[in-house]
Order: sequence, then structure tokens, then C-alpha cells
Amino acid sequence: MALEKWKFDTVHSSVSFSVRHLMISRVHGSFKTWSGSLETDDADPSNSQVQISIDVASIDTREPQRDEHLRSADFFDAANHPNITFESVSVQNVDSEHFKVSGNLAIRGVSKPVTLDAEYFGRQKDPWGGERSGFSAKTSIDRRDFGLVFNIALDGGGFVVGDKVDITLDVQAVKETAAAA
Repeated sequence: MALEKWKFDTVHSSVSFSVRHLMISRVHGSFKTWSGSLETDDADPSNSQVQISIDVASIDTREPQRDEHLRSADFFDAANHPNITFESVSVQNVDSEHFKVSGNLAIRGVSKPVTLDAEYFGRQKDPWGGERSGFSAKTSIDRRDFGLVFNIALDGGGFVVGDKVDITLDVQAVKETAAAA
């Protein structure tokens, strides 16, 4: 079977993250502007590929002052590194609904290998004649590995921002038609 091409429907999808704050709670955020594509091979999932590009300036933690700080050179340095990207290098089939998607994640000009734990939710015809598929993928990174090292020590021990960042992608993809491809 040939590779099927899909574009991410970002209206019905999200890229989100969470990180510890003051060592006692989690702050959640997302990116409003991003895009991605997927090529799948149902007969041999190892031939599948995924690419994602995220506009760093679109970060949203529901606190404008914090968002501006995250865009600054203290964190993402959006002026010099406007995009976060992920490109897969391998897809491993765990079972019919679970996959390990390994690839290179680039943040702030630093590219590191990561593995996403992906869950496939299936395919569905939509009411407009198209075909859609959906999945969720999760990973955790150490933000310091990508040059995101800003922090402030707390008097009682620990730091303002945790090092571990949990990342979640919830994606609905639309199959490209032969005419569009």
C-alpha cells in the first residue's frame, strides 16, 4: 500500500505542555499557531512519518506577562528561534493502537532525539466527504537539554520552574485527496 498523506486540522487539535511551578503546582500552556503533516503506511507503520512546526510566539499560558517572559531570551528566545520543530525518524508499532514515534525535537536551536508515546484512535469519514484520523502523543523532556535554563532558587528549597516538561499533542488529521496532493 502506498503512503497516505494527511494534514493536521489545527482547529480540532492541540499542542500543550505542563511544568511544575514553585515546586507545588503545575502550569499548563499551549501554542495557538502550529502545523503538521503525517504520512502513514497501514501495511507497514514503520514507513510512516510525521513533521510538526510550532510558532513559539503563539505560546499561551493564560497569563500575558508570563507569555512575554517565555518568548524572551530567558526561555525560548522567539526573536532568534521562532519555531519548535519535530521530525520523526522511526515509527515502531507496539500494538494496533499504540506506537513509539522517535524523532528529532528542535527548541531554541538545539535538536535532541525524543520518543513520543502515541495512541491511535482510528479513522472516520466526516460529513463533508473527507476522511479523518486521530491520535494523541505524549513525551517528557528536560528543558535544560534545550538551553531553557532560566530559574530562580526558592528560599525553602527548590526552584520557581521545574525542569521536566510534559508535552501532549492531540491531533485530528485530514486525508489529502489525490487532487490536493
